[in-house]
Amino acid sequence: MDSYRLLQTSVTTAFKALCRPVVTGTDKVPDHGPVIIASNHLSFLDSVILSVMMPRRVKFIAKAEYLTTPGVKGHVMRELFKMIDVIPVERGQQGDSVAALAPALEHLEQGNIFGIYPEGTRSRDGYLYRGRNGVAYLAYMTGAPVVPVGLVGTQRLQPPGSTVIRPARFELHVGQAIEVPKAGPRHNGRMRKELTEQVMDAIAELSGQPRKDTYNQSPSAEKDSGRG
Repeated sequence: MDSYRLLQTSVTTAFKALCRPVVTGTDKVPDHGPVIIASNHLSFLDSVILSVMMPRRVKFIAKAEYLTTPGVKGHVMRELFKMIDVIPVERGQQGDSVAALAPALEHLEQGNIFGIYPEGTRSRDGYLYRGRNGVAYLAYMTGAPVVPVGLVGTQRLQPPGSTVIRPARFELHVGQAIEVPKAGPRHNGRMRKELTEQVMDAIAELSGQPRKDTYNQSPSAEKDSGRG
């Protein structure tokens, strides 16, 4: 067993013992080829949970500051991200831009799994926000099926603003893969919008969250723009 699988087994065992999670549908993840895992986002720990609970290794994009933050909070974040594959990007480079998604595109073209949160950042009020079109861009460029995931209760493990992780029961529900034809650069904005809406509808059904027809904004982005 390689070091990742050993760590995955250890962390999964700890989650099961301490949190008694309800996990359904992981058998719906295709066992080969490129796959996009599209999930709602409630907690900093969501990437760790998805990484260890999925049957295949998942790579994520993460803000570079997660890996350079000083103090106790920074140490906790670095240790957690050792458990998962992350592509660090600088603040302001996340989102739908081609430059930000280029590493994800390459990862998928190699036949791997990439995890994405279409909302772009964590929901701090429990609502499911509008999805950004990056998930659809990746799907149409690569032909990778999109597997929707609904997380429930993960915010109780580490509430927003807290550095303390507390055992709490959570749920992870995997939905049926949405098959997407490979269109490459021939796809258009209307196609991206329609597929993104389909993905968000599937996530909403799995998570049971109420919806907001607006885009979510991270506190750091609001601060940078002068609104925070």
